[in-house]
Amino acid sequence: MVFSLDLITGLLSFLFTLMVLSYLIGDNPLFKIAVYLFVGVSSGYAVAIIFWQVIFAKLLLPTITVLQTGAYDVGMIRLVVPWLGLFFILMKASPRFSGASRMVMAFLVGAGAAVTLVGTLTGTLLPQIAATINVFDLDVAQARNINVSEVLGSGLVVLIGVVTSLAYFHFGARRQQDGTIHRLGFIEVTAWVGQFFIGITLGVVFSGVFASALTTLLERAFSIVQFINTLIGVP
Repeated sequence: MVFSLDLITGLLSFLFTLMVLSYLIGDNPLFKIAVYLFVGVSSGYAVAIIFWQVIFAKLLLPTITVLQTGAYDVGMIRLVVPWLGLFFILMKASPRFSGASRMVMAFLVGAGAAVTLVGTLTGTLLPQIAATINVFDLDVAQARNINVSEVLGSGLVVLIGVVTSLAYFHFGARRQQDGTIHRLGFIEVTAWVGQFFIGITLGVVFSGVFASALTTLLERAFSIVQFINTLIGVP
């Protein structure tokens, strides 16, 4: 039998699929081996990507270019900061000098938080506000042959869902005379309505995840059957 590359990859895929599916009978060493290999390969791949696309391409290669060309006036200035940052981060490995890396770590955390905040605003919050407003756009509805009552009805449902869902996450409360802490009455009622919209959303998300997982399971089962048929020569 000639062991081609397709046969080897198909055999490995078949074995790892069975090792992962063995979790159905309980936690066992085969499943742990598959998980460890998956985590190890994923970590190695991430390290390789970070090294070649960030460290080598953005730091080592420009430094080598500057040293070869002798352009220390412009190129070296842009490389001093990342080299200093790398030096201070490596000092964190020593308990004696770990305090020197706090400034760099604070900068990284602050920059990461700023990027996350801007991404949340421009990618989630502002588009959600725009989508809620655009539901009431009569011109768009007229272009799609939708009557006014349907536009107002659907827009009202979307608006109520957005407002009540946001109210559910309002944690401001006041201490009452009996010592208990409660939110304002209209906030409690609004948050109670928001629970239904949140529940519907989570149900839709769960159904989408379940459908994706089921599709993946069927694809894996079909690939196993196809591999066995190829192995034994069944067309």
